[in-house]
Amino acid sequence: MNHEKEYELEVKNNIKKISEDKDLQALSRVWLEKTIPCNYAYNFKWLGRPIIQEPQDIVAIQELIWKEKPDLVVDIGIARGGSLILCASIMALLDMENINLAPLKRKVLGVDIDIRKHNRIEIENHPVSPWIEMIEGSSIDKGIAEQVKDVAKFYNKIMIFMDSNHTHDHVLKELELYAPLVTKGSYCVVFDTGIEDLPEGSCNDRHWGKGNNPKTAVWEYLKTHKEFKIDKDIEHKLLITAAPDGYLKRVK
Repeated sequence: MNHEKEYELEVKNNIKKISEDKDLQALSRVWLEKTIPCNYAYNFKWLGRPIIQEPQDIVAIQELIWKEKPDLVVDIGIARGGSLILCASIMALLDMENINLAPLKRKVLGVDIDIRKHNRIEIENHPVSPWIEMIEGSSIDKGIAEQVKDVAKFYNKIMIFMDSNHTHDHVLKELELYAPLVTKGSYCVVFDTGIEDLPEGSCNDRHWGKGNNPKTAVWEYLKTHKEFKIDKDIEHKLLITAAPDGYLKRVK
């Protein structure tokens, strides 16, 4: 066995140990819960733009894109643009491998109901902007969905990230509209599923909460869509994630 395979086996065993350590998992959930009131996830940037994600999920996104090598990423929920920049920067590096053959082949398509002017300017002025396209409008509007599908038909391997309105009905509709675009072996990642695991009343100032959130939408969707399965290895590896049960791999 070569050194790379030995290392991968060691990591696999590490993840297995974590998956069996219920105390460690519980401690991680408590840590995450305690950091939410101080907006911990707001403290980070990717290449200069606020990303509003847990650092562990940022690493996971990078790993998924680099490993699966999609040629289109649909990023639903732009906010200040950090997630777009993250995805586009990895896609740009992937294109650098074949820049003489297919420059600017890959694309990140961002969708948001309100792309504020100052955020659009910062995104469009960023060095990775040539890999980015943005659509303004509600992700569950049929017209917006058709625009996304029109772009997607020109690409062969598609990955999707969902991080917009977190109500059950909204996320379920997003899954129904966009998850079918995900190609076999790729991922649909649904963020903020961890809302379901928070104590009752944690989201009283929001339209979502326990029993009405992205995780309940994922569970509902998976009842009738066996082509996806939850990749628990990612969740166990990260320990701290805003997307428990949210890393969905298309297996058929």
